[in-house]
Amino acid sequence: MAENDDLKALIRTILDFPKPGIQFRDITTLLLDAQGFASAIARMAAATRGPVDLVAGIEARGFIFAAALAAPLNAGVLLIRKDGKLPGATIAEDYALEYGTDRIAVHEDALAPGQRVLLVDDLIATGGTARAAVRLLRKAGGLVEQAQFLVDLPDLGGADALRADGLAVDSLIGFPGH
Repeated sequence: MAENDDLKALIRTILDFPKPGIQFRDITTLLLDAQGFASAIARMAAATRGPVDLVAGIEARGFIFAAALAAPLNAGVLLIRKDGKLPGATIAEDYALEYGTDRIAVHEDALAPGQRVLLVDDLIATGGTARAAVRLLRKAGGLVEQAQFLVDLPDLGGADALRADGLAVDSLIGFPGH
């Protein structure tokens, strides 16, 4: 990941947000830099294994990366949304939060069985949402074998949890801590 230090330098750290002790990794500063954002997308595209049919982005920042990656990969964009945000028939998956549960959904007809799906988000932390997204996409018939993130917080174990679920996981930048 040292080869991506130029991108890492574009990410701002905000201390004690959203609560004391958290170091928030703010990617909006990278998004503001046209060359930095273009480089991030090019490097993520280069890390993609084999052809993919769909790039699935997790709400909301994952949409940015999914849409940008879909073009060079010649793939469609699949939106993974919070439950209740999509019109029409959906399928959904629950996942645990620190205090309670949440639910994500995709359109029932968003993918055909056997389509190859690349899961994308801006950041992987504990992996709860990403793991739920993999379960949801697989339940819908998708072939999900890889996931990509701009940022990994490896101390929180999310990327390792996805690897245990059988995915190849790539990220451009790692930050220690939480």
